[in-house]
Amino acid sequence: MPANDNSAIFDYHRSMIAFHGNTSTAALGWRDPESQLIRFKVLSEIASMDGCTVLDAGCGHGDLLAYLFTTYQRLQYTGIEQIPELLEEAERRYGFLPGARFLKGDFTCRDLPLSDYVLASGSLNYCQEDPEFIYTAIAGLYRSCKMGLGFNLLRHVIPNGLLAAYDPDVIMAYCETLCERASLRMDYSEEDFTVFMYR
Repeated sequence: MPANDNSAIFDYHRSMIAFHGNTSTAALGWRDPESQLIRFKVLSEIASMDGCTVLDAGCGHGDLLAYLFTTYQRLQYTGIEQIPELLEEAERRYGFLPGARFLKGDFTCRDLPLSDYVLASGSLNYCQEDPEFIYTAIAGLYRSCKMGLGFNLLRHVIPNGLLAAYDPDVIMAYCETLCERASLRMDYSEEDFTVFMYR
C-alpha cells in the first residue's frame, strides 16, 4: 500500500461492513469484542483522565469513549476517523453525549486539536510503503498531547499486505528520543504491546 494512499484501508473496512454489518466490532477488524476491550483497558491506565481532554486518533465506532466514561465521567472527548461509515456510526452511538465530538479526517496528515491525552488503539497497524511512517505518526501524535500519548501496535501478524508488526524495542528506542518518560506494556497480549509517552 503506497504511503498516504489509504484506499486499501477503506476497501478492507467497507468489505468488513458489507459482510458483518456496521454495528459489529468485526467491521473494525477486531476478532472479537474482548480483544478490543483488553486494549482499551490498558490504554485507560495511562493516567487518571478525569476532567481531561482526550483525543482518540482513528476512533472507529467511538467505543473507547464508552469505555472511558465508565471511569471518567468528566472528560472531554474528541474522536477523529477518516472512514465515513465508521464515523457515522460513532456519531449515532455517542454524538449526543455531553463533552463528545467527532471529526472527519486522516489523523496522520491534518492538524489535530491539542489535548491532554492522545490515544490510538489499532489505528497505527496498517502497512505503509514509507518505512518512516510509524515514526512520523508517533511524533505527530506526541506533538498533539499536553500530558501523554498512549498507543498500541502489533508485534506478530499474519502477512497479508494490510497489517504491519513492529519490534517493541525498536519502537521504544525511538520514543525515548522524543521524551524522557516512556514506558512499555507487554503483559496483556502475546500479539500486541502498548507504549505510554509522557510530558
